[in-house]
Amino acid sequence: MSAPSPKDDEIQGEDVFLDEGDIIEEYTVDEEDLPDADEEEGSDTEEVIDEADDSTHIFTGHTGELYTVACSPTDASLVASGGGDDRGFLWKINQGDWAFELQGHQDSVSTLAFSTDGQLLASGGFDGLVKVWDISKGDLKCTLDGPSGGIEWVRWHPRGHLILAGSEDSTVWMWNADKSTYLNMFSGHGSSVTCGDFTPDGKVICTGSEDATMRIWNPKTGENIHVVRGHPYHNEGLTCLAISSDSAIALTGSKDSSVHAVNISTGKVVSSFSTHSDSIECIGFAESSPWAATGSMDKKLIIWDLQHSSPRCTCDHEDGVSSLLWLPGSRHIATGCVDGKVRLWDSLSGECVKTFSGHSDAIQSVAVSANGDFLVSVSLDGTARVFEIAEFR
Repeated sequence: MSAPSPKDDEIQGEDVFLDEGDIIEEYTVDEEDLPDADEEEGSDTEEVIDEADDSTHIFTGHTGELYTVACSPTDASLVASGGGDDRGFLWKINQGDWAFELQGHQDSVSTLAFSTDGQLLASGGFDGLVKVWDISKGDLKCTLDGPSGGIEWVRWHPRGHLILAGSEDSTVWMWNADKSTYLNMFSGHGSSVTCGDFTPDGKVICTGSEDATMRIWNPKTGENIHVVRGHPYHNEGLTCLAISSDSAIALTGSKDSSVHAVNISTGKVVSSFSTHSDSIECIGFAESSPWAATGSMDKKLIIWDLQHSSPRCTCDHEDGVSSLLWLPGSRHIATGCVDGKVRLWDSLSGECVKTFSGHSDAIQSVAVSANGDFLVSVSLDGTARVFEIAEFR
């Protein structure tokens, strides 16, 4: 081992001072760029937290905010996404080299839905158009027009190729996608129709509006069977709607923070839930048990016991809950949050069993693959992300 040089001794044993003549060049350093004193040298903890990504696949084909996502009910790998770049895409989970662009919308693609048999995909846009895509052929089947305002949502009849769409112009339209023909227009709401669906038995249509009413319709005749409004119902616009599997009850959420259950046959409010303190953003029935879940901008997911009209458990989030989904055949609920996180909750205990990171902005929609192995979320950050959930089936 070589002996230390005199210069080394000097450095180790004494203080060393620099004078002006030793300065070669000066640099101005922004104090914000300096590491905190308590950070270890070379520590990149902050970066690791920022870059945590639990997704197994990221779809980056879009060039703007994403608003809607749907998974094929028959092809476990097939996903459709749409957003503010006026485009939709079909793409496949964990097959990054395949994508099909849904071209032709002149404004944001606001809603997407696969037919029950998985053969067709409907895309609705703020341009007021509904486009129908043939999945097996990979091309546009038809374009359905009529509404004078943007399309808020599209739904398929549970046993056929009939499409229902709600519009900002306060109307609801129904078409036969196989024949590309108009069937009916449901008129009566006084403002944008924000939510709606066929009942699972296909015999009735329920629609909710910014006008604070729900209307119940006969799809064949276009007759408005019931109008649900006034006390004890909502006093502000409806935001979301879900219908029980037996087609008996419609559950609606509103900007007024309340949730109401309505008997579809009678049009009467049968129970009301007022635990939330801000706008309800999403709602869903459990598959088999008499439970439902609601998500709100008050940062809470509440799981309800419908038989007793009481909350079973409250699941706290870091920010508003924008979307929810009961996982098929499972006791778990997935939520999308304004904080960019996707979370899985045990509906029995109310515990968060998994938090998925990766998005950098608010989640807008979540969907589950046909085999239940993957959760797909879309965000204002312009990406769709896939998370593995097979262990929670």
